[in-house]
Amino acid sequence: MTKFNWLDWTAFTLVIIGGLNWGLIGLFGFNPVTVIFGATLLGRTVFTLVGLSALYSIYALTKSGPAAMTGATSEEERMRRAA
Repeated sequence: MTKFNWLDWTAFTLVIIGGLNWGLIGLFGFNPVTVIFGATLLGRTVFTLVGLSALYSIYALTKSGPAAMTGATSEEERMRRAA
């Protein structure tokens, strides 16, 4: 399994924050990012960083290969290919 570096952890954290933000918007119509940062350039920057983190997370999942996406270890993946 590939170890997470600082960029992976940062992207992962921002994706979770974005998911929680969207959950609050959907359930209660409450947008904490807008409340904290306002509808300013800083608020838009936070949304942009969350979106870029989601794109990076897609890349990070695919760069590890199918074993990382299925949770299989490299040994399990080798055995599956051999069969």
